[in-house]
Amino acid sequence: MHRDSDRNKLFGRRTAMLIGGKFFLLSTLTARLYYLQVVESDKYKTLAFENRINFRLLAPPRGRITDRAGRPLAYNQQNYRVLLVSENTESVEGTLNALEQIIDLGEKDRKRILRDVKRNRSFVPVTVRENLDWSQVSRIEVNTPDLPGVMIDVGESRYYPYAGEFAHVLGYVAPVSQKELTGDPLLELPGFRIGKAGIEKVHDLALRGAGGNSQVEVNAYGRVIRELERNEGLPGSEVRLTLDLELQRFAAEKISEHSASVVVMDIHSGEILTLMSSPSFDPNNFNQGLSNKQWNDLVSNPRSPLINKSIGGQYSPGSTFKMIVALAALERGVITPDSKFFCSGKMELGNATFHCWKKHGHGTLNCSDAITQSCDVFFYEIAKRIGVQRIAEMARRFGLGDALGIDLAGEHGGLIPSNKWKQETIGSSWQKGETVILGIGQGYILVTPLQLAVMTAQLVNGGIKLKPHLTKRLLSPDGAEDAVNAVAGESLNVSSANMKLVRDAMARVVNDPRGTTFRSRIKEADMMMGGKTGTVQVRRISKAERETGVLKNSELEWKDRDHALFVGFAPVDNPRYAISVVVEHGGGGSSVAAPIARDVLYEAQRLNILSTVSSPIEDADLNKKDGVENAKHA
Repeated sequence: MHRDSDRNKLFGRRTAMLIGGKFFLLSTLTARLYYLQVVESDKYKTLAFENRINFRLLAPPRGRITDRAGRPLAYNQQNYRVLLVSENTESVEGTLNALEQIIDLGEKDRKRILRDVKRNRSFVPVTVRENLDWSQVSRIEVNTPDLPGVMIDVGESRYYPYAGEFAHVLGYVAPVSQKELTGDPLLELPGFRIGKAGIEKVHDLALRGAGGNSQVEVNAYGRVIRELERNEGLPGSEVRLTLDLELQRFAAEKISEHSASVVVMDIHSGEILTLMSSPSFDPNNFNQGLSNKQWNDLVSNPRSPLINKSIGGQYSPGSTFKMIVALAALERGVITPDSKFFCSGKMELGNATFHCWKKHGHGTLNCSDAITQSCDVFFYEIAKRIGVQRIAEMARRFGLGDALGIDLAGEHGGLIPSNKWKQETIGSSWQKGETVILGIGQGYILVTPLQLAVMTAQLVNGGIKLKPHLTKRLLSPDGAEDAVNAVAGESLNVSSANMKLVRDAMARVVNDPRGTTFRSRIKEADMMMGGKTGTVQVRRISKAERETGVLKNSELEWKDRDHALFVGFAPVDNPRYAISVVVEHGGGGSSVAAPIARDVLYEAQRLNILSTVSSPIEDADLNKKDGVENAKHA
């Protein structure tokens, strides 16, 4: 009996402990459930929502680029692309084989597609080809039953309607490379493109806009069930350029058969109206993806279509430099307007002979006559008297030898040589003979076509320094406008009388029967132009060749022919436009470059491009008065 009582007590204690343990565990579980469901409810609701709802970044539409009148030069157009959803086909390879009967798929494309199929989930579309035309889309749609997993999608792609005429200015867009990732999530979007060259690169952030977002509901596997909300973001700003569409296309046509450049600018504001380089390329190909053959054709072309010759080409200025040499001599008092020199056709210096382009010479000339007839001996003489340092100082004052800071990548600064430069670069001292040839714009000196245009504009605008620019204004989608105002620059501090002498002489170059460009003049009185030719040797002419007769450009290979140059302005009675034309290996400046400049300046005036643009320069009336006197003198 006692033993049964002890057993019952033991059983009772164990039962109580078991019940207590269960109660403790139940209490703990209840407390935990209360904590999760009540105290932490907001947190887990958010996590559940985030698992069910995905936020996706949307690429904004890229802003347009337009000319000065608002005509589009770069915009977005519908991009038809073919996609492949691998879960909807039994054989990706089989579908690609069938699709290849309709559109071209290279081996490189197939490898990329198969790689993307392996990386992505089976329901995620993979891009097969972009930029399909309507004919290709139609054929794919008709054959859809035989193309399981294939679908057509419509996106946006950058398009340049005037591809070759504006390629060097606009540049192009292309996919983001690994080294260009900055942490901006937009750059990580598949297929997102950024500006890689030209204005597209200069104003990439403004053109890019701000990304939007899409809120979609997904299942546990990440498949999209429906879109809940969509915000398209902010489109990129419109970049309005100073260029004129019609004039740019006209200039492109004039130099289409040459390796050449044309720059036209407003002499008062510094606005660039034309910046053309030939040959060119199609920027649409960069957007779509260049083939190896296309790339090799571009880089192996001896006429360098990828180089913007207007800002990146560097050439000896030849006789277009003579105005700078004349001003350097006049400003220093080395010569006066009445100083005269005799040209016999050559000049001796030590044991060297320097020839004039006119074999038997020009006779006796003053400074104005020497510019008009482009006498080399006259400028040999004054260069020898003033020296390289004074010539270099005047050249730099007019913007030669240094980059001008135009809002475009790839600008070169050229070279204005000096004694110090030669000593540091070549390791020898400057020679008098080098000063002599510098006097006619040859030797070590190098300038860009843009610098020549700016130099010319400053020669005829009263000596006001200019900052050339291509951007007129930025127009954001919300209506805000960021204008690039034309502000009068500082004076170059050159005597107005000496500037007038040079400008008068440039008018005579074209409109005086003795001038080197008389045959290329504009005959309409209110459109007359002034200017200066330049012909630059790219090979050495030996003494033996001079004795037997110098070979004509037409008798030489293209690469051995002279460069043809011309700088000019119009109209003579009230200058508004300045131009520079450089034709690589084109031959004579008067026979090749001057006619191009004449036609372009005539077209600029006919179009009346600057009719609504007022001059910011306070002494514009003085310039007009001087221009009228120039016309009378010519």
